Amino acid sequence: MEDSHGGRRRRPAEGTGAPGSHFQRSVAAVSSPALSVARLTLPGIMDAEGRVDESRLRMHIFKNGGVCPSERGLVWSFLFGMYPCSSTALQRSLLQEQMTERYRVMKRKWQQFLPLAVRMHLNGTDAELVAAVSYFDQREALAQQQTHEQSEEVRERLAFLELQAQILFERVTFDEEELREATRIIDKDVARTNRDLSYYQGEGSANLLVLRDILITYAAFHPEVSYAQGMNDLCSRFLEVLNSEVDAYWSFCCYMEKFSKDFRADGLHRKIELEAALLKELDPQLYTHLVTNSMDSFTFCHRWLLLGFQREFEHSDALRLFEILSCDHLELISQQVDQARYKERLAQKCRTEDNSESQLQAINTDFTFELFICAAILLENREFLLRCRDEVQLIQFTSSLQGNSGNCTAR
Repeated sequence: MEDSHGGRRRRPAEGTGAPGSHFQRSVAAVSSPALSVARLTLPGIMDAEGRVDESRLRMHIFKNGGVCPSERGLVWSFLFGMYPCSSTALQRSLLQEQMTERYRVMKRKWQQFLPLAVRMHLNGTDAELVAAVSYFDQREALAQQQTHEQSEEVRERLAFLELQAQILFERVTFDEEELREATRIIDKDVARTNRDLSYYQGEGSANLLVLRDILITYAAFHPEVSYAQGMNDLCSRFLEVLNSEVDAYWSFCCYMEKFSKDFRADGLHRKIELEAALLKELDPQLYTHLVTNSMDSFTFCHRWLLLGFQREFEHSDALRLFEILSCDHLELISQQVDQARYKERLAQKCRTEDNSESQLQAINTDFTFELFICAAILLENREFLLRCRDEVQLIQFTSSLQGNSGNCTAR
């Protein structure tokens, strides 16, 4: 998208969870206590005390193609596991305070360990990041002021939670070399995060530094995963939608508990193998063409599967697709169907005299929904792909899809 001067036009952010936040440009809050007591208006999903019917919520997301932006923040807090669906509003309010103090203790621990990494090192040529530091400092000063304005009762309660967090993380140690290296890569990637979003413009540019702190905290306390390229784009989604440093951190942690393996070579390789097998089943001709022309490594699918098609669709559509993929509705239904078929096989076995095996096929739940989305994009563009003769043309193909998969096919 270009403006009249030939430059890239900024698109408004459509992912934040509060009404009227499409043009949000303020700095994310440290914590968002109001979210814990907010109510979903989706019919039949939340009871009077605030408990959520998880099955209905996931079904609603899938069948309605995501949720409206005004409820997205609250929905994500349940969808990605930051709040248990069985929790009441009162329990979530207490949980919010606990998560906030734990995050603060964790962040302060790595900052004391690497004091020179507290501030992002700038070369002075990126005016937006230079301004972001100033906005970020203002936000930190405001947070300190709000802390001093709390009542004595609140301060005492939070002090107790802080002490608990300090005890919890007291024995955590860091590998200095690994954490420095992770911070170095994070600094590079944060600067490359999609600044076309209005969420990162103006005063909101400080959100890049909030994102940085979240990623370093995650890397410090998850050394077995640390940081890998692409995590900045994933975490950016949570920060934009939840607009809270604490909430974004814990939601990102919950997401990574399930998908961190995708950032390892073996995990992504397995997904690529499954994608190749799926395409071979759905379109043998296209699969054979890719193999014959040495294009069967499917490296062009890596980013799609790793980032959930974040850059292949318009921003608002990509957020909705991310919700749909994350609701696991089809996977849950597949498991239920597989269980039903297993019971049917047992019943048939009992009815037959020779105990012969049932012809019912078990469902392979390894073939998750995003693999079918990936295959659908390939099939939609099969005529173009059949004309490709080398990897260079495939790269051109993937570039042509950025932001366009929901609207058109490659030419």
